[in-house]
Amino acid sequence: MAYTPDKPKLAESSDELRARIPGWGADLDPADRPSVPQEVFDPQFSGAHWEFPERQPERWPREKSIEHKFVTPVFGTACPPRGLSGAIRRYSYAKYSEGRAAHWLLLLAADRVDVAESVLRSFTTGHPDNPITQTGVRAELSRHGLRSRLGQNRADVTHHPLDPVIVAAPWIAGAALTYALIRRVTRRS
Repeated sequence: MAYTPDKPKLAESSDELRARIPGWGADLDPADRPSVPQEVFDPQFSGAHWEFPERQPERWPREKSIEHKFVTPVFGTACPPRGLSGAIRRYSYAKYSEGRAAHWLLLLAADRVDVAESVLRSFTTGHPDNPITQTGVRAELSRHGLRSRLGQNRADVTHHPLDPVIVAAPWIAGAALTYALIRRVTRRS
């Protein structure tokens, strides 16, 4: 027991543990260990048919850190960089090391620019984004959103008043800008 003058009990020996716990120490003897044959290094028994893996073809220049000599043999192609956000990402990878804050701040800025580009792109498709349904505002009203937010000792309660501002501010600013442009054009004509 701690904080008493009694001598602490000594640890049990391997034989005592093996007698008390079924299967204890089964891997002590290398002959009984199932992984022993795999632990032996045999360069002829690697199973690989290549010295260096076959490289995935690049359809466009990929971003890579300035610390690395080349891109990994296999890489993702689901979201190719495009537009202004892609240019910001390429600049970040070409100019700054991954250990610099500027690299990551530029990548964060590129993400924000990509969001704006996506919203503008949605207007050109004829099916613009619907901020009411796609941001969860409708679910807040119909799925007990207020009750789930209040009275639950949640740590994020302090920023709840900011959520509508963050979601609605870009749309309100875009609507105000559109109104101002239309008003200016109609006044000139």
